[in-house]
Amino acid sequence: MTKDEAILAFDDGKVCPEVGGWTQDKHRLVSLYATMFSSAMKDKWSKRMYVELYAGAGYNRIRGSSKLIVGSPLLALTVKHPFDKYIFCEDGPTKMDALQSRVRRLAPAANVAYVPGDCNELVADILAEIPPGSKGDTVLSLCFADPFDISLRFNTLQRLSSRFIDFLVLLAVYSDAGRAYKRYVMEDAVKVDEFLGSKTWRERWRVAEKKGANFPKFLAEEFATSMEKLGYLPTPIHKMKRVRSDEKNLPLYYIALFSKNSLAHELWDDVLKYGTDQTQFSWG
Repeated sequence: MTKDEAILAFDDGKVCPEVGGWTQDKHRLVSLYATMFSSAMKDKWSKRMYVELYAGAGYNRIRGSSKLIVGSPLLALTVKHPFDKYIFCEDGPTKMDALQSRVRRLAPAANVAYVPGDCNELVADILAEIPPGSKGDTVLSLCFADPFDISLRFNTLQRLSSRFIDFLVLLAVYSDAGRAYKRYVMEDAVKVDEFLGSKTWRERWRVAEKKGANFPKFLAEEFATSMEKLGYLPTPIHKMKRVRSDEKNLPLYYIALFSKNSLAHELWDDVLKYGTDQTQFSWG
């Protein structure tokens, strides 16, 4: 039995946003990594935090079907070695209401904090929920950022990185930036500037474009370079998981890990090795 099959989603009358079928694979990958991370770090750190910046409603419905699936926040609550605290940020009020209801039903004893609103505007509130830690009481966080576009600001991650925190980030460089290419390369368009934390990326893109570079791939590599400047280990493009659509097999986004610890990257390598598109994971 796979982990996501062990937790059954059902129609509880709450909102279930529609998603593409590939979302189940995404949740499976993130859940696999969260499981490995929480187990590997439990004896190395005093406390482990799990943070989601775009937590959603907890359940989703596969577009064009009646199939309900369990989202990453609920899967994270049921890892083999649970995190000491969970912090869920969500901008949609009805999604947040549904998530709270489902969390209470699934894991009533879990230590969960909710931050309603836009994560880019509520970094201070999120940080306030993460214990600062000390030499004798160490704290490590895993943060999953799952935006539907490139609205996640680099400054948000930069501020969160003031703590010991690893990031799994969905880079919507195909589904958003690739489709809005002409708008985003305009000099007065700031969305990519905020996403990359850079106002000089257009100069580098002009050079790369002349060499035949792919714009979404360029953005993913630029984002990784920005993370390196914060002290995170390099994340080359081949270490990012590219997710494709079900219908036309078109690339949609990358999922990338950013950590300052080589062990985390070893775990991610295992996820990439064993978590191929149609792999069914054995959870023991």
